Amino acid sequence: MSLDALLPGQSARVVAIRGGRGVSLRLMQLGIVPGASVRVVGRGPFRGPILVEVNGSQVALGPGIARKVLVVPYA
Repeated sequence: MSLDALLPGQSARVVAIRGGRGVSLRLMQLGIVPGASVRVVGRGPFRGPILVEVNGSQVALGPGIARKVLVVPYA
């Protein structure tokens, strides 16, 4: 499942990044790497940005980028 499919309040573990080198490097700078734990804090209206908490920081990702982050939700 991709990160954009999670609902606000859900947490998951990142398992892979689907994307080119630029996308992977940008997400790595934000701390979104395989094995990282992420939590969706909120979503913008009308397919707007997704606010994600990772390593104690909050970052906003566009839906296109969030779709490239594959995650496994925690139970």
